[in-house]
Amino acid sequence: MIPVALGQMRRRPAAFAGLACALFLAIATVTLFGSLLAADVTAPASARRAATGPGVAVIAGAFGEIAVLVAFFVVVNALGFALRQQHRELALLRTIAATPRQTRRLVRAQVVVTALLVALPGWVVGGAAARRFLAELRRLGLAAPGVRVPGTPVPMLVALAVTLAVGLAASAVAARRISRIAPSAALTASSTEHGRTGAPRLLAGIGALVGGGLLLRLAATRPAEEMDKAGQAALLAAVVLLVAVALLGPLAVRFLVAVLGMPVRALAPGAGWLAHANLRGYARRLSSAVVPVALLVGLSGTMLIMTETAEHAARATATSVTSATDVWLRQAEVALLTCFAAVSTVNTLVAVTAERRREFALLRLAGAHPWQLMRMLAVEAALATAVGVLLGAVVAGAASAAFSTASTGSVAPSVPMAASWYIVAGAAALTVLTVLGTGLRVVRGPAVELVSGDRD
Repeated sequence: MIPVALGQMRRRPAAFAGLACALFLAIATVTLFGSLLAADVTAPASARRAATGPGVAVIAGAFGEIAVLVAFFVVVNALGFALRQQHRELALLRTIAATPRQTRRLVRAQVVVTALLVALPGWVVGGAAARRFLAELRRLGLAAPGVRVPGTPVPMLVALAVTLAVGLAASAVAARRISRIAPSAALTASSTEHGRTGAPRLLAGIGALVGGGLLLRLAATRPAEEMDKAGQAALLAAVVLLVAVALLGPLAVRFLVAVLGMPVRALAPGAGWLAHANLRGYARRLSSAVVPVALLVGLSGTMLIMTETAEHAARATATSVTSATDVWLRQAEVALLTCFAAVSTVNTLVAVTAERRREFALLRLAGAHPWQLMRMLAVEAALATAVGVLLGAVVAGAASAAFSTASTGSVAPSVPMAASWYIVAGAAALTVLTVLGTGLRVVRGPAVELVSGDRD
């Protein structure tokens, strides 16, 4: 299967660009925080005692547990789209007697090859980021001058092993549908979308909602002196709730599009009607585009609101105002999570738009002008942004309310309005520009060749 996997990757490198980027981020992230843990473990005991604050290991663990979860969320999402973009080829392999086991081996081979290709740059970036991060911790007094990132390759090897394990587990889930259906139905299934949300996915989504609710309760019931624990529980709750959004997305999207689509159809009768019909008819595809936007808004919004609430609590209790060290740590975590969410948003939107090449070609053959398609895409992007921002804001509001209850005793957190609007504007700009930029490339070319499949 290795030669077939390499052939697929050489033929359609763009289909694996998002997966490569996601695996690169995962390897770099695990290398970064693994190197920080190794630095703390190998440091002399006197050096660890000389530092103030929680210590390098605690900071690395607090950052790492959330960042690694988000990075792996991005990997699973990117792998799903890599398979969707080659669904037609995998379906053809099934029709010419490829067994389900061979199909799964092909997908696993693609994951392994992609991970090995990005391992070296991931190690380099992760190691450089670890040294830079540790230098900032030393400057802030959170790490002793004698703490250094060791030269051992163990963190890099662990990063590769963990990323491969997660990638292979994700491949087993992602390849399940195409490998289990009958060969005669595989090719037809590659061009259709299921309208119903399966029972396992529905149960998993409900379980994630329950888990997120329990984490919110845990965060809200922490005493004020355990603000850091409340913050970590609230942030983890936001991640779990966003997983629930990903699992239950098609159900929520149908309702929100039905509500938001009515004014859009009134304002733009032509492009608005077509965009609304597309979004309602392909709720799962829209859900795939909405979830990264919700991830971007939900995580960055949660961190910003929690930071503002913590500063307000410190001023209200007349204790030491939040130090520059605390602010820097929270800003670093916001930047890291925003980077992951932005990469996931771009990868997903590019993949979702690019896979509609034949759909756009059919519309052109039916008489649609490319600029009409671009207007339709603009309306779709605006609706996807609105739905994603709304879902992300709900998650951020729930998580920050739980944190505010623990830190201030009030369910209403302190919201930095200017920064919040920047998040919304950034998410909207990223979504619209990515969709339109990909759309400009996708709608070009001879429509007849694109419909017949002679050109990708």
